[in-house]
Amino acid sequence: MTEIPPPGSPMERSTLALPDRYLRPGTLQLGAPPPLSVYVHLPWCLQKCPYCDFNSHAVTAGEMPEARYLDALRADLEASLPLVWGRSVHSVFLGGGTPSLFSPEGIARLLSELRTLLPLLPGCEVTLEANPGTFEAARFRAFREAGVTRLSIGVQSFDDAKLKSLGRVHDRRQALAAAELAAEVFETFNLDLMYALPGQDMAGLEADLRTALAFAPPHLSLYHLTLEPNTAFALKPPVLPDEDVSAEMLDRLAELTAAAGLERYEVSAYARPGHRCTHNLNYWQFGDYLGLGAGAHGKLSFPHRVLRQVKWREPAAYMREALAGKAVSNEQEVARKALPFEFMLNALRLREGFELALFTDRTGLPPSALAAPVEQAVARGLLERLETPQGPFLRPTARGFDFLSDLQELFL
Repeated sequence: MTEIPPPGSPMERSTLALPDRYLRPGTLQLGAPPPLSVYVHLPWCLQKCPYCDFNSHAVTAGEMPEARYLDALRADLEASLPLVWGRSVHSVFLGGGTPSLFSPEGIARLLSELRTLLPLLPGCEVTLEANPGTFEAARFRAFREAGVTRLSIGVQSFDDAKLKSLGRVHDRRQALAAAELAAEVFETFNLDLMYALPGQDMAGLEADLRTALAFAPPHLSLYHLTLEPNTAFALKPPVLPDEDVSAEMLDRLAELTAAAGLERYEVSAYARPGHRCTHNLNYWQFGDYLGLGAGAHGKLSFPHRVLRQVKWREPAAYMREALAGKAVSNEQEVARKALPFEFMLNALRLREGFELALFTDRTGLPPSALAAPVEQAVARGLLERLETPQGPFLRPTARGFDFLSDLQELFL
């Protein structure tokens, strides 16, 4: 194992073990590295949902190579250590697929190896995505004992007919039981709901949301159902509510969540005070994340560049390559001219906006790189510029938040 580097600046400490190609001179000048998160992709699910475009794979014949996949994740992490040496981890997110298909013992092993090889900060947020169709009371408790601090449950709807139309493997009864146990076992948890579903009207939307709110969830994620390319719904589209009805639904969701004490802090995220998702906030603030697992994406910052990595997508190929020390299928440096758009694509999702200094901290570029599109956005009433004791601050207006794609496109 590499020895702990000697003291120095934060960026120096995090780069001493790096190959030379990451440290060669460049046009960017970044300071201390941003917060670091770890995303682990567990790609299997019971069946592929018709709307899903994630890298997920239905379990074949009821079998899942859990032990071999965990071996591959360990090898992937070990090979990645020089890229993040000396950096502390602020959050861990186990996503999928359906991570709760993995045994509690497997999740415990995974988290133990992460703690052994990486310095997780005290109170590090550890999220596990779960499906009510894989719900068992003992299983949820065992995940908590393994070190999971936050459960995210993919409910999507509490209506049996809507769940069937979405191809979900669970029913209303299972969704209610899973939400009830999450509230009992976890200090913080999230419920995922979708709206603008096939055949959904306003009454159905309100019934779903009121059912969710009855559990007093600390966090809600509310997603508009979209028809993504290369999905079953794209090939055979269902009839969905039109744009005007969808907009009315979103307005109603905002009213009911606010009345229940949940603040909309991001486009699709609503939380009670103290329960915002640390992991997702790091994405939106253009922080760094190490991606582990089949098809996982990562973003890592170095003194003169920002790097993106992708791991082998197909699970069998990922396990083979990761165990051979070659988990990365694609690696590229983010072009200087692309950084303003990549930063703003994320940061503009935050309702409260961001300090302009954050742009320079995370990209190594001067504020002038944003000047022209910011002026256009302000002139069009999509963005507002504020002066605060900490310095200039940018945030979307109410109109900019409603027409977020139009606002983001100005920074292309």
